[in-house]
Amino acid sequence: MNNLSISIFKNKIFSEIIRELKLFSEFNVKFYDDLNLCMKDATINNSLVVLFVSEENTSSYTHLLQKNIPIIFLTKNQVSKETYADKMIEKISMPFTIINFKKKVISLFARHEFKKRSLINLSGYIIDKNERKIKRNNLELQLTEKEINFLILFSQNKNPINKDFVLKKVWKYSTKTETHTVETHIHRLRKKILYKFNDNNFIKNNNKGYYI
Repeated sequence: MNNLSISIFKNKIFSEIIRELKLFSEFNVKFYDDLNLCMKDATINNSLVVLFVSEENTSSYTHLLQKNIPIIFLTKNQVSKETYADKMIEKISMPFTIINFKKKVISLFARHEFKKRSLINLSGYIIDKNERKIKRNNLELQLTEKEINFLILFSQNKNPINKDFVLKKVWKYSTKTETHTVETHIHRLRKKILYKFNDNNFIKNNNKGYYI
């Protein structure tokens, strides 16, 4: 939590107030007048972005919604009960208390950290262990628990993995078990990947086993 930065966009007075409060002494509070720089630094430096929503910055609001960074929107409008389970977003109605604001900051950052720990980069794809999805660009595919566990094996092993290893780690079968389970699941997974991502070369194999 001590590494968290709070990036406040377009409200220098609020950033100065937060920076001087002992309540936020553990955070690195920054002010930004440039949205692109704000988002870039937020992505690199594990930062949470705060934006006061107004008619003048509607485009900034829309742009931030497309980013996978934790964001708090402060608005004069009544906050909808809609939740953003798939995004790291909180909305706070104004006026608000500083205590409530800090609670939202801590809660959102904790969610973001949990989310980051669930993501695995694998050959141009993002594997989300919690949601059991594989994603690339703006496309995503729901997978089974076994398929996710199978892909996790690839992320943990640089060398090809053979059938016996997969049976033991994913299905908990004895290596002496005669089954076509692995081949069947790979065939189905390849078809899913081809259909969703148009990738006909996702899971490859050679005489040493399967690899990505």
